[in-house]
Amino acid sequence: MSNKSTATPLDQAAGKDAGRLPRYFTPTARQWGSMILISTAACAAAILAGTHKIPLGNAAIVLMPVLWAVLIGAVIGVQRVRPMSGKSRAVSSVLLNVSIVMFLAALGTHVGPSLAKFTSIGPAIVLQEVGHIFGTVILALPVAVALGMGRAAIGATWAIDRESYLAYALQKFGVNSPIYRGVFSVWLLGSVFGAVFISLLAGLLGAMDIFDPRALALGLGLGSGSMMLGGVAALSIIYPDQAPEIMALAALSNLVTNLVGFYAGVFLSLPLGQRLYKFWSRLFRRDDEGRRLDRAGNPIVARKASRPERETLNVTAVIQDPEVRMKPSTWAIAFLASIAMGVLLNSLGTKSFTLNDVTGVVILGGLTALAFLLAKYVPSVPSSVWVLALATLATAPFTPFSSTIIGFTHNLEALYVGLGSIALLGMNLGRDVDALKTLNWRIVIVAMLTFSASFIAAAALAQFVINV
Repeated sequence: MSNKSTATPLDQAAGKDAGRLPRYFTPTARQWGSMILISTAACAAAILAGTHKIPLGNAAIVLMPVLWAVLIGAVIGVQRVRPMSGKSRAVSSVLLNVSIVMFLAALGTHVGPSLAKFTSIGPAIVLQEVGHIFGTVILALPVAVALGMGRAAIGATWAIDRESYLAYALQKFGVNSPIYRGVFSVWLLGSVFGAVFISLLAGLLGAMDIFDPRALALGLGLGSGSMMLGGVAALSIIYPDQAPEIMALAALSNLVTNLVGFYAGVFLSLPLGQRLYKFWSRLFRRDDEGRRLDRAGNPIVARKASRPERETLNVTAVIQDPEVRMKPSTWAIAFLASIAMGVLLNSLGTKSFTLNDVTGVVILGGLTALAFLLAKYVPSVPSSVWVLALATLATAPFTPFSSTIIGFTHNLEALYVGLGSIALLGMNLGRDVDALKTLNWRIVIVAMLTFSASFIAAAALAQFVINV
C-alpha cells in the first residue's frame, strides 16, 4: 500500500497528531486480546454492581449496569498509569461498531412480534419524529443565541448531531465554519456523555410518572444507538412489566428516525434554524460572533479576534487515531469476539445459560454481518438501519420462519447482549479528553438542552397522540 497521504478535511482538522501515526494497521493478537478482556471485565463488574435507585422527591436517579459500564470504561480510557494507545482505541472502535449493531439486532427481535400491537399508536410513531426535528430548533436555538454562541448556535441545535449530520456539516460548511464547530461540539459531547445523560433523564421522567412509558420509549428514537440503549435500560428498570414493549417501541422509533430523520433535518430543521437564528439574533442583539450589539448595531465590548475560536470547540485538539485495516480475518475476529461477549454477559446478567441462548446470539451475529454487507453495497443506508429492518422482518408474524427465530432469541436480554458497546464507548474517552477541555460552559448547556428538547418534545407529542 502506498504511504502517500490521503488525508480528508476531517483528518486535517485533527491536527498534527493525525500525521504521527500510520493511517492503517493490522492489530496484533495482544491488542485484540487486551481490548476484548478489558471490556468484558468492565461489563462483568458493571453487571455485578447491580441496579440502585436514589429517590429525588417524586423522581429518582437510576444507577444501572449501563452507567457503571460507561463509567468504568471511561476510567480505563483516561487513566495515565498505563494509558491506552491510539491503536488500542482503534481496535476498541471496531469492536464497538460490531457490538452496538448487534445490540440493535437484539432490539429488532422485540419489534417484529409486536408489530400488530403498534397499529393503534402508529400516528404517535410518526408524530414523535416532528418532536425530534423541531424540538431542538424551537427550544434550544434561542438559548444558544442568547448565551452568545453566534452562528455556532445553528450547528449545535438543528439536531442532536450524530455522525451523518457531522459529515454533512463538514462537506457543506467546511471545518473552519462556526456552524461546523457547533455540530462537532454537540457530536463530541453526545459521543462521550450522551448515553449517560439520556439514561438519567429517562429515569427521572419515568419515575415522575408524568408520561406514558410508551411515549417515553418513542421519544428515545433519537437516531443514536448508545443513547437509546441508556434510556431503554432506565425505563426497563422503572417499568419491568413493560420492558419488552419499551424496547420494541424505542427500536421502532429509532428505525423511523434513521430512515427519515437525517433528510428531515437537512431539508426542514436546518433551513428553519437558519431563519430563526436571524430572528433571535435581532431580538437578543447579537452578531454572528455572539457579541452584544448596541442600538446602532455596534459591538458593546470589543473582544480579541481570536476569542470566538477559543469560545467554541477547537477541533485541532481532537486526536485522530490510526485505523484498523479491515480484512476478512479482522471482521471474523470482531464478530466472534462480539458474539462471545454477548453470550457471556447475557448469561451473567440473566443468570441463565442454555444452548438456545447461544444459538440466539449467533443468529444476532448473522443478522449483524448481513447488515454490514448490505451497507457496503448500499452505503447510503447505514448498517444500524439495515439490522433493525432485518431483525424486525425476521421476527414479524408474516415471516414463515419467524417462530423459529423468536424461539432462539426471546430469552435474550438486549441490554446485556449490547453492554460491551457501552464499555468500549467509555474506553475511547482518552482520545477526546483534550478536546473536551476546550469546551466552554455555553456549549455544554446547549448540548444538554438539545438532547433534552429532542427527547422531551418527541415524548410529549407521542403522549398527546396516545391519549387522544
